[in-house]
Amino acid sequence: MGIPTKRFGRTEIQMPVLTCGGMRYQQGWDDLEPEKIEPKIQANLEATIHRALELGITHIETARGYGPSEMQLGMVLPTIERDKYMLQTKIGVKETAEEFLKVFETSMNYLKVDHVDFLSIHGINLPEHIETVTRKGGCLDAVRQLQKEGRVRFCGFSTHAGPETVIPACETGEFDYVNLHWYYIYDQLHWSMVEAASRQDMGVFIISPNDKGGMLYNPTEKMSALCDPLTPMQWNDLYCLARPEVHTLSLGAACPTDFDEHVDAVSNHWNSPIIGKIEERIFQSLENDLGAEWMKHWHEGLPFYAQAPGEINVREVLRLWTFDKGLGLREFAKMRYNLLGNAEHWFPGQQAARVDSYDWSCLSESRFADRIPGILKEAHALYFEDKGAKRLSES
Repeated sequence: MGIPTKRFGRTEIQMPVLTCGGMRYQQGWDDLEPEKIEPKIQANLEATIHRALELGITHIETARGYGPSEMQLGMVLPTIERDKYMLQTKIGVKETAEEFLKVFETSMNYLKVDHVDFLSIHGINLPEHIETVTRKGGCLDAVRQLQKEGRVRFCGFSTHAGPETVIPACETGEFDYVNLHWYYIYDQLHWSMVEAASRQDMGVFIISPNDKGGMLYNPTEKMSALCDPLTPMQWNDLYCLARPEVHTLSLGAACPTDFDEHVDAVSNHWNSPIIGKIEERIFQSLENDLGAEWMKHWHEGLPFYAQAPGEINVREVLRLWTFDKGLGLREFAKMRYNLLGNAEHWFPGQQAARVDSYDWSCLSESRFADRIPGILKEAHALYFEDKGAKRLSES
């Protein structure tokens, strides 16, 4: 069996369930002059692209914010027949259509193609971004112009946000697809976003399931044991793709062999009953360690970070604590926790450093209101590292 495909929502595109993501193989995170690109790095990128296409991974995605990724792709894409791949790039939220169009021209000059199949407005992460994008003279007006010109086929948005932003953005009806975070350890908090996209018949593209899904490329012993005979990355792939509402997973390949584990999963274990058996095994382990009531209800009645005391991102801190305690994801929890307060709207909210200074009456809707302040304090003690957080794209 080759790479399965799924109908990518109302685009009607048959999308391969694995996407070649473009934020791991490029040379750094700053734009470079072409002569600064090291030949070995470029050769690796080109080998990765050719390997993806050989495997049937025909969807390539990048972004203006991924350093020289677009430029390096532009060194290889003109050598490939245009109908052999689908291309997506992403451009951040801009105040005006004119500014957005200017950045689009930069992307196209780097990519050296005459059109992109998918153009995402990158980082609709705050409720106010929706108004900025959709107002007259905003980013969407620019995209509609580009679509009329035949330079863009489909319009979507990418997001690192939660339901308060993503659901209203989907409900505008303006977007054909969405790039979002959802996988096993985000299931309870973010599934409503996938459902909102599905109601609009949007394509659903999952961002970074291997890294943001728990650093599964470096799995804990517990996760490895629970997922046997699959690897944690393979199981997470298949868990996500078992949902008809989910269409493709971005694999940020750093080299050609990075596809192998995932291709084996979707080629040889598609619809296998082992997927559900592993899910039951993991959930049972979590219930044994944390209690059935906690696992079923921990996420309910929690405030949006903007309404929490000190803008502490209560939902995210409790998520990290839950899956660290239950699955041993300590290094992942540290990595994500230390982004709070350091990644702007890409990972909003604050750490739980001053829990005792606040009134926690906002937790009245949670059945764990009496426990949560103590858990927040424990999480800060476990995860905080005063080393300066890396930029989100490096984490």
